[in-house]
Amino acid sequence: MEPNAKKVFKTLNLTKVWIPVILGVGVTLYLFSRDKNYTWSSLSLIGKADWRYMLLVFVAVIVRDLAYMRRIRVLTHTKLSWLSSFYIIVLWEFSSAVTPSVVGGSLVAIFLLRKEGINLGKSLAYVIVTSIFDNLFFISAASLGLFGAYESIFAGMSILENKLGSSLKLVFWTSYALASTYTLIMLVAVFVKPKLFKWILLKITSIGFLKRWQQAACNYGDEILLASEALQGERLSYWLNVGGTTFVVWSARYLVLNLIIAAYVSLDFVDHLVILGKQIITWTVMLVSPTPGSSGTAEYCYTQLHSSVLGGYTLITAVLWRFFTYYCYLVLGAIYLPRWIRRVFAAQKGSK
Repeated sequence: MEPNAKKVFKTLNLTKVWIPVILGVGVTLYLFSRDKNYTWSSLSLIGKADWRYMLLVFVAVIVRDLAYMRRIRVLTHTKLSWLSSFYIIVLWEFSSAVTPSVVGGSLVAIFLLRKEGINLGKSLAYVIVTSIFDNLFFISAASLGLFGAYESIFAGMSILENKLGSSLKLVFWTSYALASTYTLIMLVAVFVKPKLFKWILLKITSIGFLKRWQQAACNYGDEILLASEALQGERLSYWLNVGGTTFVVWSARYLVLNLIIAAYVSLDFVDHLVILGKQIITWTVMLVSPTPGSSGTAEYCYTQLHSSVLGGYTLITAVLWRFFTYYCYLVLGAIYLPRWIRRVFAAQKGSK
């Protein structure tokens, strides 16, 4: 159950930075090369941004990352310093950026927490809890669509029908269903019946063609048991604090795009809600993307959802959005990974 350092550093490989960059930039250039209205001069439109909104973008990014750091400190009862939290968040996001969204950076996150002095059971628990709370935010936001709130809020505008089309709409609802199912199972497994969860896994993998995965299922069941035990006795205030910081994290993350678009076009309150709704759809679709960091998928969804409103500003806002929500973590990871390795492993040598 202990994370294998070799596997972790295979993920935390700086050479992998180029794969999502090439995919993302390649898809972006392809999409815009098909439209004769876009030229290289379109990039010069970056200078037309309202600097006040761009300043707020930086503020939202800082708030987002500080909230990430505070959440991991809250989860660990402040056993992690702010510096340790910074390294964990940056490298966790970096690992997510170089792996497919359906894989994520959970193994890396557990490894990082272990190296920062958190025991295995609690490391497993904290990573699982962040996944559950993040998914709960997605489900809560996307559930608006189930009850037709998008249409009423957006003055009868059916985003799913008019903007995404049938294929992406199917991906959206598939992703929503998978995220909801996973979250429900994890909530029951971790907080209600961890032993029953392991028993069910073992029973399922006792079926003939599934027996090859029985040992892996047993290991995963043991991990859930460890995580459940580590979380026992936590007070309501603890969970409210975790939930509150999760809300701040994702609200700030969503606000980044609203502010970027507001820097180029005039928006009213309803327009901001429309952008928020489109982001919920985009992020939910990205959950099942097979590409590293949803490269290509994110850019495609962005152009499908925003080009009719943004016009000539679509390219530059897409680039800025992906930079502040994605590419910046590739850059930070490349900078801080070597420093973290020196910091952690030098400390371990010094303690021997």
